[in-house]
Amino acid sequence: MKVVIDTNIIFSVLLNSEGTIGDLLFNSDEKFEFYSCAYMRSEIRIHWEKLKKISALSEEQLQVSYDLVLSKLKFINEEIIPSDTWLVSEKLTKPIDPDDIAFVALTLFLEATLWTGDKILYSGLKNNGSQNVVNTKDLLAIRQEK
Repeated sequence: MKVVIDTNIIFSVLLNSEGTIGDLLFNSDEKFEFYSCAYMRSEIRIHWEKLKKISALSEEQLQVSYDLVLSKLKFINEEIIPSDTWLVSEKLTKPIDPDDIAFVALTLFLEATLWTGDKILYSGLKNNGSQNVVNTKDLLAIRQEK
């Protein structure tokens, strides 16, 4: 199953790699293929100092953790997503959070499922009838299915 991961999930796993989110990311190779937008890497860098402060990790420790997370993801350049997919994504995200358009566009483009830690995005997409969005609890249940 193809799963697109948003920045909230990456933040969470960097702050607690041994929690449920870390377990899903690091121990689900047989069930999921994880993807993200190429720009997510620069978004993480923008918040790097905040991540260091909150996590209480050293620069080196955080970098090692980040590298491990990146090794579990396939990055897709948003520029290859067709314009009609962007238009559909804009309609879906505009009333919820336009900042999440790239993750929704990538999800549609890959015919994947979006794994988000953003409760507002999750609820908004679900309320609009979206079947291809999950939170951590949902993804854990999917992994446990045989």
